[in-house]
Amino acid sequence: MSRIRAAVLGSPIEHSLSPVLHRAAYRELGLDDWSYDRFEIDEAALPGFVAGLGPEWAGLSLTMPLKRAVIPLLDGISDTAASVEAVNTVVLTEDGRRLGDNTDIPGIVAALHERGVEKVPAAAILGAGATASSALAALARICTGEVTAYVRSTARAAEMREWGERLGVAVRTADWSRAAEALTAPLVIATTPAGATDALADAVPDAPGTLFDVLYDPWPTALAAAWTGRGGTLLGGLDLLVHQAVLQVEQMTGRPAAPLAAMRAAGEVALRAR
Repeated sequence: MSRIRAAVLGSPIEHSLSPVLHRAAYRELGLDDWSYDRFEIDEAALPGFVAGLGPEWAGLSLTMPLKRAVIPLLDGISDTAASVEAVNTVVLTEDGRRLGDNTDIPGIVAALHERGVEKVPAAAILGAGATASSALAALARICTGEVTAYVRSTARAAEMREWGERLGVAVRTADWSRAAEALTAPLVIATTPAGATDALADAVPDAPGTLFDVLYDPWPTALAAAWTGRGGTLLGGLDLLVHQAVLQVEQMTGRPAAPLAAMRAAGEVALRAR
């Protein structure tokens, strides 16, 4: 039986939960002839890898540092991916085209909707990296007011304001030294690396709103634990990973309803085993 292949690429990649989630989806959907692997691929190796893909390949998931590097290798990208110049999903069509999309943005929105967060009057973003631009694009869909981004440098501040203009979001920037102020916003999206927000845990207000902390390992972060301890609504990196992976599975397989519950359960088991 011929195999249909998909994989996640990035560097480093050994930590990725994507194989766990996609394989769980294949099992639930009865796609016994599908496989999903991980490959340690950096920017230099990416063109050669993509050029060598045969007709058995259905799709790729991309993580850092490949989300922008892949764009010149594609035949087209979606408006969503173009809005942030980042592709995390490549679908290889039967006629040989390579089409890029960004499922992080609708994944953030879907995860928030799942928790009842449909619209917010204002929001705060902690950090200014690649995930922050996707968060801004998601907020363009659900935030009716101003977004404040807390950043560590004037260059990063300028980048976030530029992204805001491009995405049609009113963005104000503030220095990271004032990051505790972010915690009073009705929605806070933390996009920073592990440990970066630990010092903010003691500043969580008595009645916090919603925190979306995009980390999943280690979990919970000190900020996340403090947030739930004070009764706030919490979303974590697994929420984002599952919702964006659902969209990837649907695009790569052509199946309209990927099994979110089974994928989430598989991810939770994998995280507990770490």
